[in-house]
Amino acid sequence: MGGKTGIMGGTFDPIHYGHLLAAEESRRQLGLDRIVFVPTGKPPHKRNRLVTSVEDRYAMTLLAVAGVREFSVSRTEIDRKSPSHTVDTLREFIAQSARPCELFFITGLDALLDIETWADFMQLPTLCTLVTATRPGYSVAGLENLPDAVKRALKLVEIPQFAVSSTEIRARVRDGRGIRFLVPHLVELYIEHRGLYREPEVSQI
Repeated sequence: MGGKTGIMGGTFDPIHYGHLLAAEESRRQLGLDRIVFVPTGKPPHKRNRLVTSVEDRYAMTLLAVAGVREFSVSRTEIDRKSPSHTVDTLREFIAQSARPCELFFITGLDALLDIETWADFMQLPTLCTLVTATRPGYSVAGLENLPDAVKRALKLVEIPQFAVSSTEIRARVRDGRGIRFLVPHLVELYIEHRGLYREPEVSQI
């Protein structure tokens, strides 16, 4: 791995077209060579609910990017035994790269606004360029409250309005509403085949 690489982390429970659109617009607007999707293994910020099995989330991500030459999926955080932290993932990508690489970590605006809750978050600007895609319902004004080092390392990518979330998709499946055209067709078939999201979400607490 070398060149300009976008790292898109997330729970992907499930992955949907909003994720893919944000990745593609980031790749195009920033001239990235590739996008690597990194499903979280043990997401530290999702303690309020049970998360779908990591292998199901990994499989859905693979299906979603199948056939897209610039997109791939990494098991870096899945195979890590400890909780997933972005700073550790970036360090691993740098250590494992055989050639010099420039990393761009892509995340949603809502997640970025909580960056001060991330482990060793002040190290992130030394490891990558932070990229955030705008999302409906979130104001970019909150970015002004971020530490200066984070703001200097930040690039904002504007994407077309696409008001879809994994939470909404899980609710639609649970309520018997369709998710066609919200997720890739292969992901829709996988969710149906595996019977995912049919039961009420249960808190871990």
